[in-house]
Amino acid sequence: MATALYGALESGLIYAIMALGVYLSFRVLDFPDLTVDGSFVTGAAVSSVLIVNGGMSPVLAVVIGGVAGFLAGCITGLIHTKGKINPLLAGILMMIALYSINLRIMGRPNIPLFNQSTVFEPVVWLQWLNEALMTPFTWLGITDYAPKTFQIIITMFLVVVVMKKAIDWLLRTEMGLALRATGDNDRMVKSLSANTDRYTIVGLGLSNGLVAISGGLIAQYNGSSDAGMGIGIIIVGLASVIIGEAIVGTQTVLKATLAAVIGAIVYRFIIALALRIDFLSASDMKLITAIIVIVALVLPSTLERLKQSRSRYLKQKSLSRSQAREGRNSIATTKTDS
Repeated sequence: MATALYGALESGLIYAIMALGVYLSFRVLDFPDLTVDGSFVTGAAVSSVLIVNGGMSPVLAVVIGGVAGFLAGCITGLIHTKGKINPLLAGILMMIALYSINLRIMGRPNIPLFNQSTVFEPVVWLQWLNEALMTPFTWLGITDYAPKTFQIIITMFLVVVVMKKAIDWLLRTEMGLALRATGDNDRMVKSLSANTDRYTIVGLGLSNGLVAISGGLIAQYNGSSDAGMGIGIIIVGLASVIIGEAIVGTQTVLKATLAAVIGAIVYRFIIALALRIDFLSASDMKLITAIIVIVALVLPSTLERLKQSRSRYLKQKSLSRSQAREGRNSIATTKTDS
């Protein structure tokens, strides 16, 4: 059980980068971008090919995979803004095109990364830190409950913190404010002579760049890239964003980006716990995801309605008591006068 939860934390941190990308397109730009299903694989495919065939550094391979995802997102933006194609259809068209492009990049349906260097290989300082973190577990005699891969958790925690801080900073700059304004009301932004097309293209590029980086990291984490690994990944991203918003809230930019990160981790914990149920198997993951998204969408509005209903009931009860008190006072005054 402990191993499964630590695995959920590791994968949750990696998918958190994807969730931040989906947050940019879905919440900031208000753009239902299905390109994510393809760009996630693009990042994995490019980084895998560069590692296996080019012998490139795994870190640099992930960065180049992110650049490929950025370009894919920009093309979706161009199709929508310059081609005047519906956002949903533009994303679907790019997703279909990327399936064939990804197969071209890989040259086959999947690429194994066994016996290849990855970003998760323990380095010297992480090995030292790993031993230091294991010390409390050793003293308490619960080494069986300790994570076996501290280096993955630490590495991804640092990467996610850097990514989140970078997005927080970006959304506070002039360009970030323009991105947010474009998603809220593009007509108003156009009336101020701003180029909303440019912000949409760049925003979608950044979103898919983050998704592709997550894809490249997942390929190295799982030890392979596959042409079908991105199917339904947009639903996972939306589930992460929605769950996180229900837990953390969206009052500020800091909270909104933190919600995407927390949501991705919580989502992985829910999946890990759900798969512990006897009658559920790995093939039920899509069904579990759909149920999680439905619950995450319905539960907040239901709780809000219950809260409003309770508030109305308490107000009516208070009003009734007040009227009853006034009635008793009126009767007492009448008796006194008579």
